[in-house]
Amino acid sequence: MNMTERQAPIVTTAQPEDFFQLLKPRVMSLVVFTALTGMIAAQGHMPLLNAVVAVICIAVGAGAAGALNMALEGETDALMRRTRGRPVAAGRVRKNDAMSYGVILSVFSVMLLGMATNWLAGGLLAMTIVYYAGFYTMLLKRRTPQNIVIGGAAGAFPPVIGWAAATGDAPWQAWLLFLIIFLWTPPHSWALALYSAGDYAKAGIPMMPVAKGAKSTRLQILIYTLVFVPVAILPTFVGVGGVIYGVVSITGGLFFLYLALRLWRSRAGDQPDKAEAIGREAALYDVRLEAKPARNMFAFSILYLMALFSALLVEQLPIIGA
Repeated sequence: MNMTERQAPIVTTAQPEDFFQLLKPRVMSLVVFTALTGMIAAQGHMPLLNAVVAVICIAVGAGAAGALNMALEGETDALMRRTRGRPVAAGRVRKNDAMSYGVILSVFSVMLLGMATNWLAGGLLAMTIVYYAGFYTMLLKRRTPQNIVIGGAAGAFPPVIGWAAATGDAPWQAWLLFLIIFLWTPPHSWALALYSAGDYAKAGIPMMPVAKGAKSTRLQILIYTLVFVPVAILPTFVGVGGVIYGVVSITGGLFFLYLALRLWRSRAGDQPDKAEAIGREAALYDVRLEAKPARNMFAFSILYLMALFSALLVEQLPIIGA
């Protein structure tokens, strides 16, 4: 190889869309929604401009954490059907580029949030990014089947950050919203893992169905649901949620529990999912008949969480002020 060849720049195939995908936009949208709900539920009479800046910063911070996660997980993502099309895993974005992108966005979002609102909110956002990209991705994910339980705290912080941005404080009401998301995460994630266990096994990730088996996972989903549903209803009785929230949380919670019971009694996860059985890419909900209780649990869990925070948002929406 001559000097010219050695000095030739590496050509990247990355497109703007790839850098947008690094931000995990689906996850980001949920983060923004729960953070906005926390911000409004705080009743802090936050100036509108500050509220907009805060939401943007939280969105960018969540995206930065996603970019760092993809940079660190590129090789692992490439082994899984569900994630091998991601920009780093597919080779469209270089690992170092994704890492730099994530770090720059992290610093930008934390600093701007701190200056636009307060440093408690900025500090919580910084802690969330470090927790997700460092503690969860690098330490927990490959070492324990409790990875999603402990790591789920990262996804539960946004309403606390939003509350802190609005008021400069993080009272117990904010942490109640944190607890709802924290307890929701295991049944939501393990339901998906029940029909994606082959992917996790190939990637060497000890998700609960891989480490403990499908039967144990179904039981743990039920146990977590029995704890989660009463906690999800609790805001109705402590002044955080009103009548709308009460109706949504109770009716939705009972159906959530029904799905968990059906899943516990099913054989979901006992056999490879449909895509693994026939060796092709599959849609997220394309599963074997016996895995449908897990698919239904996963799908409804997203709907239920959105409904809970939507109810809070509707009840508190008039509070934002100039």
